[in-house]
Parts: sequence; structure tokens; C-alpha cells
Amino acid sequence: QCMGNARGSCKGIQMPIHYGSKDLNYVTISSTVATQMPQAVGSAYAYKRAANEKCVVCYFGDGATSEGDAHAAFNFAATLEVPIIFICRNNGYAISTPSKDQYHSDGIASRGTGYGMMAIRVDGHDLFAVYNANKAARQMAVNENKPILIEVMVDRFGPHSTSDDSSAYRSEEKMRHHAKTIDPIERVRRYMDVRGCWNNEKEKTWRKEATDMVLKELEQCEHIKRASITIMFDNVFEKVEPHLQKQMHELMQHVQQNHEASFLTLLSKYEQSCVPDK
Repeated sequence: QCMGNARGSCKGIQMPIHYGSKDLNYVTISSTVATQMPQAVGSAYAYKRAANEKCVVCYFGDGATSEGDAHAAFNFAATLEVPIIFICRNNGYAISTPSKDQYHSDGIASRGTGYGMMAIRVDGHDLFAVYNANKAARQMAVNENKPILIEVMVDRFGPHSTSDDSSAYRSEEKMRHHAKTIDPIERVRRYMDVRGCWNNEKEKTWRKEATDMVLKELEQCEHIKRASITIMFDNVFEKVEPHLQKQMHELMQHVQQNHEASFLTLLSKYEQSCVPDK
């Protein structure tokens, strides 16, 4: 999926890190903020009707709770009493907007109680606190068909993205300090070290094995061809409707007739490098 080739489930039509897995019930990530929340409630309602002892886990950030979709999702989940765990990763800034400019309430957890849901706030830098909160929430969601909101308090140790300059709205010194002191990965590593479960030698070996594995997969993926350009017409409807077939035919004609144009030459080369349609 990361390389956008024909072997990936998204066939190159998603962003590189928008992973998903149907086999693992892991819905593909979406960039649009909060749109996954009402969808998650719908899935939880389906689980409730199926009585299959499953629950839905929905992840989002503090910025998403300012969207209308979040409030609709909270209200639907509470009134329909569906098995869902809402996990809000509150870093205090969303992308670049401080919490004080987002809301005046006591964080996000209070919104859960306002909608009639159970809610809890945990230290997101503490692996065991997060694990135990989720374990208890799952038992409640599955056994009682109740929604739960978990507010995970975290710090973001870097920019939101490569286009973000987080030094414009927070202290770089503070970020460096937090990265050294409360990084959850480092905290667990120190805990395991004290317990005798881990050491520098094991970490060195593990890092080398992980790096070698990733580089091997990367090399293999670089030689896998891209999917056909015509996949943009797939999965719009269950079957490719006549109007889409017409558009697909027009696109291919356009590519063939204008192959000398700079952009279309690249497009044609792209098509030639693709795997054949099934």
C-alpha cells in the first residue's frame, strides 16, 4: 500500500500511509476530519444487531471533536446504545490550534458524559494505563452494548506533517524535553530494561533485523508494476455502469491520440508499465 503498486489493496489510489486491511477489520484511514466517526457508529449498530460479541474502535484527535460529525456520532452512539470505543488522542493543538481556542470545557471526556456515555481520561504516555482503560472499555462495550469515550492525553514530539512548522505555535525546547522524558516508547523500554526483559544488545539486534526486513520488502515492491489507470473507474458502483464505461473509453482514446503531449506522454508510459486488466 505504501508504494502504491498493483499488489496493494488500494492499488495506488490512496495516500501512502492510509493503510487498511479487510482481513483484520481495519478500515482504510481517511484524511477528511471526523467523517469516520458516524461510519463507526453505523458499524457498531450492525454489530449490536448481529449480537456477535464484537465492538468498534474509533480513533480521532481533539481537532475532530470540533466537527459536527463528532457530535452526531456521540449522540447516535449514546441513544442507540451501541458497542463502540471512541479514542480521542488529545495533543492540545490538533494541527496548530491550541485547546483554549477550540473549547472552554474540561477537555473532551466531559463531552462523553454530556451525551450520556461513560468516559475516562488517561495518560497517553503510559502504555499500561492505556491498555487497562481499553481492556475495561471493551468488556463494557461488548457485555453491556454501551459506548465509551477514552480521552488519551498525549504530546506530539514533532510537526503535524512535513508542511507544518510547529515552532510557530509552541516551544521547540519543550518538545525536545518531552521527547526525552515522556516518550511512551522510551518509557516502556526503560521499564523492560529494569525488569531484565530488554537490553542494548537485544535492541541493536532487533533494529538491524527490522531494518533488513523493511529494506528487503521495499526492494521487492519497487519491482512490482503499478495498477492500470482504468482502476479509477472500479468500485464506484458494484459494476462499471455504461456512463463510466463511456468515460473510460474516452480517456484511453485521449491518451492514445495525444501521446506526444508532455503530460500525456508520461501518462501513456504509466499505462504501459501497468499490469494488464483482469
